[in-house]
Amino acid sequence: MKSVFVVGAGPAGLFAAQKIALAGHEVFLFNRDIKPGGLAEYGIYPVKTTMKVGLRKQFSKVLALPNLHYFGNVKIGSEYDITLDDLKALDPSALVITCGAQGYNNLNLSGENAKGVYSAKDFVYHYNQLPPYSSEDFSTGKRIAVVGMGNVAADIMRWLLQDSPTRQTEEVIVVARRGPYEAKFDKKELGHVEAHMNRGEFIQELERVKAHCVACGQDVSVDKIGEATFPGLRKDNLVQASPKLTFRFLCSPKEIVVGPDGRIKQLVVTENDLVLRADGSTGAKATDKTAILDVDTLIFAIGDKHDPGLGLPMGPDGYATKPNLESPSDPVYEMWDPRTDQSLDGTFVAGWARRASTGLVGIARHDGENAAAKVIEYLKTVPENAPLHASEIEALLESKGLHPVNKSDLLTLAHVEEREAKSRGLVSFKFSDNSEMLNAIAKEKTASEASTIESREVTAV
Repeated sequence: MKSVFVVGAGPAGLFAAQKIALAGHEVFLFNRDIKPGGLAEYGIYPVKTTMKVGLRKQFSKVLALPNLHYFGNVKIGSEYDITLDDLKALDPSALVITCGAQGYNNLNLSGENAKGVYSAKDFVYHYNQLPPYSSEDFSTGKRIAVVGMGNVAADIMRWLLQDSPTRQTEEVIVVARRGPYEAKFDKKELGHVEAHMNRGEFIQELERVKAHCVACGQDVSVDKIGEATFPGLRKDNLVQASPKLTFRFLCSPKEIVVGPDGRIKQLVVTENDLVLRADGSTGAKATDKTAILDVDTLIFAIGDKHDPGLGLPMGPDGYATKPNLESPSDPVYEMWDPRTDQSLDGTFVAGWARRASTGLVGIARHDGENAAAKVIEYLKTVPENAPLHASEIEALLESKGLHPVNKSDLLTLAHVEEREAKSRGLVSFKFSDNSEMLNAIAKEKTASEASTIESREVTAV
């Protein structure tokens, strides 16, 4: 039996940890959040309760393994609670990084720090009640621009148009760098909001960009666009619901104009040309034309990137992995330091930490399990170390003033939240503040201990 540290408890980390534990090794799982699950817990759209419940059951089975130990509420990184060097000093046999891509892409625009300008990741964390985002200001106004045409953007549209309890939305404007054929929404996800589209206005927008698309061999007729990316256009009886959803194709954000109250009041966009690449794909080329959109909120849904604050060497696509010269297209899980041109022996990376913004829960699980297989093979080549105990790690964390949450604490928290949901008549309930969760755990434990002592005293009498 050898000891393996896994940093990150999203689907990739949980299922990697499970596979390594089932191979007979001792696994120590570290998570920055109190609860496990990552984006599976705090990224899936709130009303998809069946999916969330199913995933939580799977995660519970993983955590039930006796040789898998959990340490939640611990941020790992050179700029955080515990450094990777702190962990390596405990001499694990292998280290697996599955902490996702905690950074986000931005465009470095003038005015990007104005009120009302958010990244999609942070905004999703907010409405999914992930601390500390849950308690921060993510207020939205009446006219909201969403930059991007992927499923995360579709979820945000749905929240803004339909489900936000504080909704005052009048219009959501989707700003897309390329044209209607380059939309990446799943048709099912777009279907939730297509009733908010005005068919006539959408056709006018197609006419505006028609010449650019036709020049690249694209047919922008309603039937073809409806078949390819926007099925709602094929419904002649599509009646626009309020608030409305509009699209602005072939535009890229250029400047954020800030009002006297410090909040965004306008978005200046550059109008793009659509260009055909040699491989048949399309790209956007800026023109000298601009347009002004009057908006009071801007949300960037343009992908994620890796957090350099973790303290790992970076490559062109994120954390650096060992080059695979024989099969460059195959995934590589072993980490590499480009500065020394050497592998980081015993350190592996998986999931979005390996490649950001790729795939859903199933793909993350598959990637984590593939990485685990590489780790298990590696462990066959290293000698046995002195066994590590969870108490040693807890002592290290507590010596740094941390309050790690273990598996028993998670069960206690789940019990409290289930009871709270029942008392409020809700399908589910979860605390949206770390201190509330920690206090609930402590209070429940104290009550349980008091009950146990009282029961023993009664039995003694």
